[in-house]
Amino acid sequence: MREFDDIRPYNDCEVPEVIGRLIADNELIDLLLEDLFSGAGKLLYPWLRPFLRARLKYTSRKIDTVDMLQQHLAIRLKSILDQTTDGYSFSGLSGLENNKSYVFMSNHRDIALDPAITILGLVESGRDSLRIAIGDNLLSKPFASDLMRINRSFIVKRSIVGRREKLKALKVLSSYIRQSVCNEGISIWIAQAEGRAKDGKDRTETALLKMLALSRSKDQDFSSAINELNIVPVSISYEYDPCDADKARELYIAKTGNSYVKTAFEDLETIKKGFIGYKGRVHVHYGSPCKIANIGAENLAADIDDQIFCGYRLFPSNIVAWKMLYDSLDVMELRDCWPDEDWFVAHSKFEKRIEALPEKHRDIVVQAYASPVTDQLSSSHQRA
Repeated sequence: MREFDDIRPYNDCEVPEVIGRLIADNELIDLLLEDLFSGAGKLLYPWLRPFLRARLKYTSRKIDTVDMLQQHLAIRLKSILDQTTDGYSFSGLSGLENNKSYVFMSNHRDIALDPAITILGLVESGRDSLRIAIGDNLLSKPFASDLMRINRSFIVKRSIVGRREKLKALKVLSSYIRQSVCNEGISIWIAQAEGRAKDGKDRTETALLKMLALSRSKDQDFSSAINELNIVPVSISYEYDPCDADKARELYIAKTGNSYVKTAFEDLETIKKGFIGYKGRVHVHYGSPCKIANIGAENLAADIDDQIFCGYRLFPSNIVAWKMLYDSLDVMELRDCWPDEDWFVAHSKFEKRIEALPEKHRDIVVQAYASPVTDQLSSSHQRA
């Protein structure tokens, strides 16, 4: 297991030391102070730090295992969801075996909330938690790495540039995932593609699937190696995306031929906005385990995409956005799924959100909300 030491989550025996390290980190403390005392000048931070540290030490005094930390965070997560959503729901869990471990592969809209709410559905149905794959691009600060790894996250080394070094890192990652699922019986969550689907187009990267098969034995073919991992496609649907305006701005900059440069704490700010921003209704659907025979990564990716498209809960925001772009009888069928919806209110609410954006960003956001409808209709028509 020592070969995984630089990517694995922290163990129970490491929790007290890591919590102590986090509480001692001035950068983290100052970020928290910025939220708690936004009106206070930074000159006051040296005097405020001891009080916040004392509070954090008191709050964490009984947390000495990863499970205890996750129980504490789950309570906080449910409280946040109660305040920032109009309800959240889960489906498909009855199709999963309680005593089996899986690779939960989801579409990716929110950096931290996607895995968090996937875990919540599992835990609330009496299942175990899981390990989370997270890119090292999100871990530019030491405290960020500690925060993630103490919460069952393992590191995907995306920043490596050398071809040989990158292949070596991918093999270690693949072996760790297989070790977790096949030997330890611990499920994992991983996004279907690198980075969030800012344009609303959920597509599985074949390179990800090929990585999962790198750890297969010499006499195994691709299908056999993949089947051992029990890949379950997961569809995560947010009626409203708290970060939609930011995503549109980034896409617009790229569209106009310019390079988008992140600020130092942008990823952390994005995580915060995803948690505390209004999301409307939220739904998570767990699909069926993928069992394949004699097919390659391209066909498997298409199968995963199809499950994610079909499991996606099309909310009124998606339907209104699609209607703004297209005029089709399909809209009436989609509306029938929401018989109690006040469509005048739904239209007004969505249009007000769009009108609050810079005009040059509006089409990008409408397209992003409409994309799941296009994908689901296309998938349904192909099966018909």
